[in-house]
Amino acid sequence: MAFSLSSHQIAVAFSGAGIPTDMLSHGSAETTSTTMIRASAMGKPPSSSSSPRGRLVRSRQGMDSLSPPVSPCRLPSPIRVSTRPDLSVACLAFGTADTTMTITEHVAGGSVKRSEGAGGGVPVYVMMPLDSVTMGNTVNRRKAMNASLQALKSAGVEGVMMDVWWGLVERERPGEYNWGGYAELMEMARKFGLKVQAVMSFHQCGGNVGDSVTISLPKWVVGEMEKDQDLAYTDQWGRRNYEYVSLGCDTLPVLKGRTPVQCYSDFMRAFRDNFKHLLGDTIVEIQVGMGPAGELRYPSYPEQNGTWKFPGIGAFQCFDKYMMSSLKATAESSGKPEWGHSGPTDAGHYNNWPEDTPFFRKEGGDWNSCYGEFFLNWYSQMLLDHGERILTAAKSIFDDTSVKISVKVAGIHWHYGTRSHAPELTAGYYNTRFHDGYLPIAHMLGRHGAVLNFTCIEMRDHEQPQDALCAPEKLVKQVAMATQQAQVPLAGENALPRYDEYAHEQILQASALHLGRDSGDKQQMCAFTYLRMSPNLFQPDNWRKFVAFVKKMREGKNAQKCREQVEREAEHSVRATEPLVQEAAVALMQ
Repeated sequence: MAFSLSSHQIAVAFSGAGIPTDMLSHGSAETTSTTMIRASAMGKPPSSSSSPRGRLVRSRQGMDSLSPPVSPCRLPSPIRVSTRPDLSVACLAFGTADTTMTITEHVAGGSVKRSEGAGGGVPVYVMMPLDSVTMGNTVNRRKAMNASLQALKSAGVEGVMMDVWWGLVERERPGEYNWGGYAELMEMARKFGLKVQAVMSFHQCGGNVGDSVTISLPKWVVGEMEKDQDLAYTDQWGRRNYEYVSLGCDTLPVLKGRTPVQCYSDFMRAFRDNFKHLLGDTIVEIQVGMGPAGELRYPSYPEQNGTWKFPGIGAFQCFDKYMMSSLKATAESSGKPEWGHSGPTDAGHYNNWPEDTPFFRKEGGDWNSCYGEFFLNWYSQMLLDHGERILTAAKSIFDDTSVKISVKVAGIHWHYGTRSHAPELTAGYYNTRFHDGYLPIAHMLGRHGAVLNFTCIEMRDHEQPQDALCAPEKLVKQVAMATQQAQVPLAGENALPRYDEYAHEQILQASALHLGRDSGDKQQMCAFTYLRMSPNLFQPDNWRKFVAFVKKMREGKNAQKCREQVEREAEHSVRATEPLVQEAAVALMQ
């Protein structure tokens, strides 16, 4: 199936129209802006006032504030529209009314061709917008979706990742599923020859980095949490977090007679039954959400209402009655009942630094005491058990299909250079200078044949605030070594939106998994998912760089082609997108 796309001629149909775009307000989150941008301005370089690095300010009280770090980007080179057609159609369509767009499907020989170069390099997927499906269970911005999916296919992208929100599909009543917009999106992907990574999103959208919309948990779940607030994660000050149902009640029938794990299982089973005709062909991966932002972790660093700011250490989330009941039972069985009365209360506040707290400080900190070892083992094991329960269910549900199962692990790189690794500990990863927290996770995933999907692949150590001892590159290497030891496939994502070649080069290096002599020439990430489909991605210079990046990723680390040849091919791909766009432009004007 051969597709090509440019928005240059589609833009004719919309020439001069204002384009609303979700420009980023800073480098740490995707936010929505109502700024109107003309198509003629899409290639302008960013303001020179943007700083390449955030500035840390230490207050006298020992609290920290941070202007979010912005990774350095090279200024885009000038674009000659006569030789490089732009892709403003996707930018434009994102801001237009939802209308139906008829596209001619070109099929070579009556069969869908597999992406060229598949298997040689690292396939690239692109995350779809968080609000791809409306609250009314229809496709949001259908015209944009059609144009964007074609553009991605023309760039050589393997597929897309989409969040399948629990709060949309099973919103009204338990056991009633409305797959509405998702059925249409899956069909769009199939039509254009794109694979789909479907995320079982059992968390709330809103309150985390990159959350530009709000999608709550199902109404009936929220109602149960309002009746019993201990179903929500709770910190030592009694603050409740409603992003995800507390794992402390995983096995208790607290949701209208079902356990949370049963609810997740029933949802996945209903998804399987509804999309069984696409499993293994179009839908090739099921990423199982296991916590806030879909990640296997506790909600220890919530941005909502300014509770946490980078690079604070976060806070333990174990003070709901269900978690405390488990802690008490574990302490008693260990012969230390006094350790079961509470979680640590000397671990500081969300925005403290490790040395500000008795628990996390390097010298004499309780994290390295007998009590600390007991608590951190229990806290991290509860998270592992949670993952084990859900993976067991997912594997049994999708066992007869050929889809992969994956789990997302957060890239918590700040204060990585300290002894205690405090932000990782509060998130549930028992990773310190003396204890490997990622190998147990990798082994758990390995028992179920699951893929470990890790974030912050695009980051370099020197881009981050050095006084916070950030080390994303070292963290990625540690996780890669853990997956190698456990023989678990590793996939990657970028944590923040990046469109510059500097970030692309880092992703290329990280995805090659150069781990030393024993890594082998053939070892590399099994997939990379790019954050995110948006108007910014389809700006002319960003698109040109992205197409080149996809080509290089598909070539792999043993590529025979030189960099210049790959870039020439990428340039050809950009230019060759015009014919189909001409057809689409005519269809839009009818």
